[in-house]
Amino acid sequence: MKRAFLPPADALIAFECAARHLSFTRAAEELHLTQGAVSKQVRHLEDRLGVELFRRVRQRIVLTDAGRLYLHDIRGALEQMTTATRQVMSYAGSEDVLNLAVLPTFGTRWLAPRLAEFQRRYPSAGLNLSVRLQPFDFDVEPFDGAIHHGDPVWAGTIAEPLFPEEVVPVASRAFRDRHGIRKPADLVPVPRLQLATRPLAWRQWFDIAGVETDAAFQGARFEQFVMISEAAVHHAGAALIPKFFIEEELSSGRLVRLFDLPMPQETAYHFVYPENRTLRPVVRAFRGWLMEEARAARADREEMLPG
Repeated sequence: MKRAFLPPADALIAFECAARHLSFTRAAEELHLTQGAVSKQVRHLEDRLGVELFRRVRQRIVLTDAGRLYLHDIRGALEQMTTATRQVMSYAGSEDVLNLAVLPTFGTRWLAPRLAEFQRRYPSAGLNLSVRLQPFDFDVEPFDGAIHHGDPVWAGTIAEPLFPEEVVPVASRAFRDRHGIRKPADLVPVPRLQLATRPLAWRQWFDIAGVETDAAFQGARFEQFVMISEAAVHHAGAALIPKFFIEEELSSGRLVRLFDLPMPQETAYHFVYPENRTLRPVVRAFRGWLMEEARAARADREEMLPG
């Protein structure tokens, strides 16, 4: 990196703040500086860059074309610096920190309610959770592990299986009664909710149910199961959702199983972590705790199976 091209951080911050407010005065208030200090920082930046970033019009400032372009790029860089700083500050006072990538609905509905127990057992461990929907490069992303659904093959990692899914057809009781849903074929003409990343789900379920239809792909599409479950609770349509995501809704009656025709999945959830992280104590601790929770979840499911 050629540092000679990097302007002082104070000047970049002053420019971004002034550009956001289109006012040196308001930027000075936010940065706890004088108006003259902000103006001076911006002028030094313009001199260093050799371009005019603002056009001064009487008592106002307006971004030039160069200023707008520079603001777009600088804002992203400053946000990355802020995020990196907050992340490294999270290590303060903690013996070890685990940075974990999770699937949003899994993180919300299954993992989050159990984290208090992990923190009770390992009070010195810090935990940072971020959402990732697709596999990524652990050498590029700052994660120690990830919760992944699907093919366990992920280059340079160890994949520990947690449990498979049991996807069930559900809807609100009011939706079921309003549409007179009594047999699988009754689901063909009604609104159905689709997960964008699993476009074949309803086609596969209709095949299991022995229903022939060309309309399996129709219906509103959502990016996450948590969005689909909320839509189904509020009578927007029938949905195919992993049962362990909606235990609370089924217990409370906000959702009902339409038919006892679950759709087993060949793929499973996995805890994935790079081979070079296996010696980190916090990774070993989290892995052991997570596998224990997964075994308990599998045992609970087996007890509920008939026969």
